[in-house]
Amino acid sequence: MVKKQKEKAVKRGFCSPALDETSGLMLEEASGIDGLDQEIAVLRLKLRDLIKDSPEENELHLKTASTIANLVKIRYSISKEQKKSLREAITKVLMELAIPLGLKP
Repeated sequence: MVKKQKEKAVKRGFCSPALDETSGLMLEEASGIDGLDQEIAVLRLKLRDLIKDSPEENELHLKTASTIANLVKIRYSISKEQKKSLREAITKVLMELAIPLGLKP
């Protein structure tokens, strides 16, 4: 029964015809990961290896570092709606603290 479920997982999706069973399972596992933290960490390790193993490849080092910087920027960016919600939440907390303390908002 478990094998049939795994085979079904491999057969679904746009890219599945190009994947063998192992790759399909790896893709399924990877799709369950949220965020970019692991990708950023892997690229940092790769950059370290590149600098160590190929110190003359400055252009590749810069491109890799730029990719890391872009991923970090994406990772920590928030939408306008999120900024508004965060501002409202902070204002609410501050108001709830200020009034009992006798401070004017």
